[in-house]
Amino acid sequence: MAEQEASWCKLLSGPNMAYSLALSGGVALHAINIFVATTVLPSVVREIGGLELYAWNTTLFVVASILGSALTPMLLSHSGSRGAYAIATILFIAGSLTCALAPSMPVMLIGRTLQGLGGGFLFALSYAMIYAVFEEYLWPKAMALISAMWGVATLLGPAIGGMFAQMDAWRAAFGILIPVTLLYIMLVWWVLPTRSRATTPTTSKIPSAQLLLLVAAVLAVSVGSASAEPLFNITGVVLAIVLLLLLVYKESSSQVRLLPRNALRRNSPLLALYLTIGLLVIGMTSETFVPYFLQTLHAQTPLISGYLAALMAAGWTVSEIWSSSYKHNGIRRAIVSGPVLVLAGMVILALSTPIYAQGGWLVLAFICLGLTLIGFGIGLGWPHLLTRVLQLAPDDDQDTAATSITTVQLLATALGSALAGMLANLGGINHPGGIEGTSSAAFWLFAILAIAPLIAIGSAMRVASALEQAKPVRLSAKTAS
Repeated sequence: MAEQEASWCKLLSGPNMAYSLALSGGVALHAINIFVATTVLPSVVREIGGLELYAWNTTLFVVASILGSALTPMLLSHSGSRGAYAIATILFIAGSLTCALAPSMPVMLIGRTLQGLGGGFLFALSYAMIYAVFEEYLWPKAMALISAMWGVATLLGPAIGGMFAQMDAWRAAFGILIPVTLLYIMLVWWVLPTRSRATTPTTSKIPSAQLLLLVAAVLAVSVGSASAEPLFNITGVVLAIVLLLLLVYKESSSQVRLLPRNALRRNSPLLALYLTIGLLVIGMTSETFVPYFLQTLHAQTPLISGYLAALMAAGWTVSEIWSSSYKHNGIRRAIVSGPVLVLAGMVILALSTPIYAQGGWLVLAFICLGLTLIGFGIGLGWPHLLTRVLQLAPDDDQDTAATSITTVQLLATALGSALAGMLANLGGINHPGGIEGTSSAAFWLFAILAIAPLIAIGSAMRVASALEQAKPVRLSAKTAS
């Protein structure tokens, strides 16, 4: 018991410290790259053109990340932990080099796709290795540490990207990732075992039909949301829903799956977990337009608006680390309370953000409160939701369970971001535009996306009620040996 109470110390000392650096470092590298690229893309367009392809930098990156996440179990099975990380970093370096040397936007898109594929592998590998190198009572804290890297990236990424953009050196922003990635793979190669329980062969087959449907759904809603025409927006969403329903049918009847066995059955606790995770992430994708609203309606500078938007990530990180020590009833309360706080934050933003305050401190204070509540609510039960996925999955499906966490998270991010773009367009951010259009877009964006955490309250209650059925604590392969 004393050892478990001191688990933060246990996680960040001895061999576990090296494991923590290796696993969290991959997520940090992937996440910082996202924010660096977002910050320098305007400079990229000014030099090499391709404004009409601007949105595809994000779309292709996210689609490739989803593919990387979904293919991670197969990569681990064939290449082991070291080999999988080596392949991931080679792809990431190749993508970074291509971006740094890109003479045109189509070449840049190739680089961003390679970065996304490598980054998706790095993201999923971090979760896949948790159960292989840590004792089970450390899983919530390991989950919290890894997820906290997004908060770190939100603070560092824009600053790094902004510095290079200010110096008119956007190519160096991509180039500097290469030596950093090389140092990272040296650490991984030194720290991680050649093979572990996470690399036990599972299957050599790829769920190609599900992957195709998944990618098609993301592309459908992304392409539809890019148009200013409501008909195209709605068509994209409807097509995506049809493709996702086909994905659920195929996944339920296939022997080769993206998710653990029976995860999509109606009464499955895993289904409730995935719904809660995905719906919470969709609520956070409203963050995409927060800097624009703050600059247009509240007279904030780009730098200040960027860091105010980062309050979501800061709240997520703080609550995640704080709640990772919760036990029993505390876990249940955190899981149910999280969506309630996110819903409260969305309602506050829907009421305060549309106000044309031009720097009024009271309205800005409410906006900051709403942003913080959303992040805090997501992080409150997050490490326990992710840990529960591993606990509920069959023992022979642990690789799939671990990587399914990132697949679901990335899918929710892609769909949520596209929906946010569609709602902003329908709300009037482009037509009529200006103060009136931006104010209308802000209200409808937060008001409609608030439906996601509202639904998540129900799925979170299902998760909390099933917590009594948790499997006994298992030791990792490292400890058992």
